[in-house]
Amino acid sequence: MKIIIINGPNLNLLGQREPGIYGNSSFDTFLPKLQERFPDVEMEYYQSNIEGELINKMQETGFTADGIVLNAGAYTHTSIALQDCIRSLKTPVVEVHISNVHRREEYRHHSMISAACMGVICGFGLDSYRLAVEALIEAAKGK
Repeated sequence: MKIIIINGPNLNLLGQREPGIYGNSSFDTFLPKLQERFPDVEMEYYQSNIEGELINKMQETGFTADGIVLNAGAYTHTSIALQDCIRSLKTPVVEVHISNVHRREEYRHHSMISAACMGVICGFGLDSYRLAVEALIEAAKGK
């Protein structure tokens, strides 16, 4: 099984950016632990601060991978282009957020991409990624 984890803008600053919200761990520190937990899953990781690059990566992998875990960051709340991209893919996409966006500012309560995703996981810190991987594994078993 192959799963692509795609992080959007400012998530390259995990561990430094607002640790009270996003924690003290970088994604580079977290990813090996996630890979260790799922040794039978090939995981690829990609991060970009640029919306078009996120779309390019999803189009590149969204017809061959078994799943995409997407934390689109702030683009979650603004990007119809990401929604259109997700709808065009054959690969299921799980939307992930580290924080509970519903306990934050009002503008974060609406996602432009949720309706196109298989599911949404938020509020469990970096563990949200583990939950998304598990959901994709279970979905693949049900095929």
